[in-house]
Amino acid sequence: MEKLNRQKILSLPNGVTIIRIVAIPIILVLLFTSGQTYKIITAILFLLVAGTDTLDGYLARRRGMVTTLGKFLDPLADKLLIVASLIALITARGVPVWMVIVIVGREIAVTGLRGIAVSQGVVISASSLGKYKTVFQVVSIALLILNEEYFSIDFQQVGMGLLWVALGITVISGIEYFNKFLKSIII
Repeated sequence: MEKLNRQKILSLPNGVTIIRIVAIPIILVLLFTSGQTYKIITAILFLLVAGTDTLDGYLARRRGMVTTLGKFLDPLADKLLIVASLIALITARGVPVWMVIVIVGREIAVTGLRGIAVSQGVVISASSLGKYKTVFQVVSIALLILNEEYFSIDFQQVGMGLLWVALGITVISGIEYFNKFLKSIII
């Protein structure tokens, strides 16, 4: 029994999640390394690492390796990647501090709400808006990492535009989570 539990904890899906966490400092170091090549490498690495979010969940469900550790680490890894990248982009690319505070504040609030709900025996599942929020955040961060004009496209401007969209979806989905929370706790 103990060997089976250890195998599940040290499973491939959890390993993929841990890779996402370990990659964060590498992305941050590369983000502050000058040169166009480093910007491209950093953006590609960020996108690959962010893409592992889908992979680890797929592997866990497909192989029957869903674990309590994985349920905890997966959203933690997602939030750490997004939050650390956004905070670094304040200095590295001039992303407005207030935007980052709103996004990070929402992430903390929703995580807290979900934790309280679980302690009451209620699961507040991820919404489709929350998934769109994540996609817009990831794409905007990748474009902001690039921070230059490529193929006659100003990636900094497009990235900021998409970050505004991500911010809007972030706020709306946060309100949606609060409503779900209130309805689930009151009922």
